[in-house]
Amino acid sequence: MRAIFDLLGSTARDLAPILIIVGFFQFAVLRQPITNPAELATGFLFVLLGLAIFIRGLEMALFPLGEALANALARRGSLSLLMIFAFGLGFGTTIAEPALIAVSDEAAAVMANAGFIDEGEASTSRIARALRLTVATSVGVSLLLGVLRILKGWPIQWLIISGYVLVVALTTIAPKAIIGIAYDSGGVTTSTITVPLVTALGVGLASVIKGRNPMIDGFGLIAFASLMPIIFVLIFGVVISL
Repeated sequence: MRAIFDLLGSTARDLAPILIIVGFFQFAVLRQPITNPAELATGFLFVLLGLAIFIRGLEMALFPLGEALANALARRGSLSLLMIFAFGLGFGTTIAEPALIAVSDEAAAVMANAGFIDEGEASTSRIARALRLTVATSVGVSLLLGVLRILKGWPIQWLIISGYVLVVALTTIAPKAIIGIAYDSGGVTTSTITVPLVTALGVGLASVIKGRNPMIDGFGLIAFASLMPIIFVLIFGVVISL
């Protein structure tokens, strides 16, 4: 019971700055009364409980699961299985990401209104689905690259620098209508499910491989998961504009 109260207390402390900022602007700047305090209080309680339960769930399930799978696959010594798992983890956690679905649908609708693609529900649905598949595939590829980096001990800075040099080069030739979408797609892929699983994969893999430091080599997969969607969506824009 004490652990539950400690978890709720730490979660409330995390939410406190948001409440302070909102309350300050509501009462000191806008000077407007709250019309539905009971509903807001109930909503805050739901957020508090939901966030506390989610954090506890990460600690109990997702982090241990990701590390255990990475350890088991590494100990089996099967590179192909490890790569298939890494790609499947990246693709599977991204394709169903609600933020990606929303951004893809909105991007397809905006592109249709701007005349970049044919108007009509069939065309926008096809482009939205293709955009989701492109981003999900890119995250899968990014985890493949991240796993290879851990296995080979490649310096992460050179891979990241090379990736952003490629982004800048692709930006010069990609259609203007796709550039903003591409840059935003890197952010929507790092969801509340993808991040803990991917982090656990990297840390678990670096922990079991001889000569690798979990602190130095275990982190960095999220950077690849944010970078590769930009590259893939820029290429996607170049292809559909041909």
